[in-house]
Amino acid sequence: MLRLADLTTLRLGGPTARMRSASSLSELVAVVRAADAASERVLLLGGGSNLVVADEGWPGVTVLIRGPSVSVRRDGPAVLLRVSAGTDWDTLVAQAADEGWAGIESLSGIPGLTGATPVQNVGAYGQDVSQTITDVTVWDRAAGRIAVLSAADCGFGYRTSAFKHSDRYVVLEVGFRLPASGRSGPIRYAELTRVLGASDAVPLADVRAAVLELRRGKGMVLDPADHDTWSVGSFFTNPILSAAEVAAFDTLAGSAYPSWPDPLGRKLSAAWLIEQAGFGKGYGNGPVRVSTKHTLALTNRGGAHTSDLLTLAREIRDGVRARFGVQLRAEPRLVECEL
Repeated sequence: MLRLADLTTLRLGGPTARMRSASSLSELVAVVRAADAASERVLLLGGGSNLVVADEGWPGVTVLIRGPSVSVRRDGPAVLLRVSAGTDWDTLVAQAADEGWAGIESLSGIPGLTGATPVQNVGAYGQDVSQTITDVTVWDRAAGRIAVLSAADCGFGYRTSAFKHSDRYVVLEVGFRLPASGRSGPIRYAELTRVLGASDAVPLADVRAAVLELRRGKGMVLDPADHDTWSVGSFFTNPILSAAEVAAFDTLAGSAYPSWPDPLGRKLSAAWLIEQAGFGKGYGNGPVRVSTKHTLALTNRGGAHTSDLLTLAREIRDGVRARFGVQLRAEPRLVECEL
């Protein structure tokens, strides 16, 4: 039996009806096109680091995206990269830091493949991929053709994009423009500034090392022996409140709380909300518990089912809403299940 639990970082998920592997862009297009022609449902799976799959599994074909490829072209003081969807993301980040290409060093240690990064607009420690993506090459399933979408056409927002809530596009390749400076831009994330002991531009290798140290301390770097890494990373996104909602929240919070300005209002810390609502590190009695290292990660301690994960996630979501009137939303993709 082909179990998706064997292919996800949560080690959760039931069987799939059929599985195909695509090791090139042309194979990926051909597999998806054939499935569409047969009216077969398609689940695209890369590193499996952002998927929560139901215990019942997936009733269609699961397409494994494989085939790493990176091409580099100089563009004045920068480099232009063309990166296949099947390229391991952290391998790319490590290469960029080694070569002196700036702009993605703070995204070190994030599991998964490059093709998933524009979908989620992956970000951490003051960077996100939309800052360096120039374009995304996709298979447009509706039009039946390959298209190149500019960054402006990708609909990037906080942990979202035009790709996230639609199955229309299959990401084939991602274009990046990275300054070939050898040093980072100003460090704007307080926690990273503390570890580096600097807020000005620093060598890329130093930023990568510091980010990996921080992520390991939170159980956010994959380690098969550490159950705190059997997760999808942050399970909830940081909520963004309007000015009116912030005023109401201030009354409920009753004390100072971490927040950041956002074009839509203010962004709150989901981790702070979860902990203040009574769900501290290690919370839970079953096979799924809050990470012992970070309150945003829900972890499989072994022998869990997706239903266990969803039960705890709902408890936390409802507890935060009851305490603060704030609705937390799941960051990973939920496949054949919902909160």
